[in-house]
Amino acid sequence: MSMRRIVALLVIITAVMTVVWVFSHNKKRDSSERIAVGSIAPEFEATTLEGKKVRLSDFQGQIVVLNFWASWCTSCMREMPLLNDIQKSSSAQIETLFINVGESKATVSEYLKDHSFSFPVVIDVTGKISTAYEVSALPATFIINREGNIRKAILGEITDFPLMQQWLEDARNPN
Repeated sequence: MSMRRIVALLVIITAVMTVVWVFSHNKKRDSSERIAVGSIAPEFEATTLEGKKVRLSDFQGQIVVLNFWASWCTSCMREMPLLNDIQKSSSAQIETLFINVGESKATVSEYLKDHSFSFPVVIDVTGKISTAYEVSALPATFIINREGNIRKAILGEITDFPLMQQWLEDARNPN
């Protein structure tokens, strides 16, 4: 087999294993603990690609956009330029954190370099963050308000820049 085929096969196997892992590790919770709009966003601690430790609580008082993605996810890749534009145009009171689900640091770094994205990325290697947010499919995006509550959960590809801006504006309002 050629090297190109071997690499492609390894990428496919890794993607399938990641999806199976995410599905199998999504713990069932009782209805009072389920992630829902209005619920408190689960706390997490992780390290960005640059080596910076981040916790969700570090962003208290800011709007936070969490986007769960993978480089093999076609919908994730289509929405990435829009989310990059949102991240670049956002005020200092909005923090965007991209959470890659299960890929290697080298794969993620290469993808970001190839596409000239410079947003902050955490790799959820163990699946703890995606499990806490009950992510069962990609992409998944959560908008968290200043009080730390989930204001919007978007499952699937985001395609509408003005609508995303409206959701962020809605998250500014405490109601």
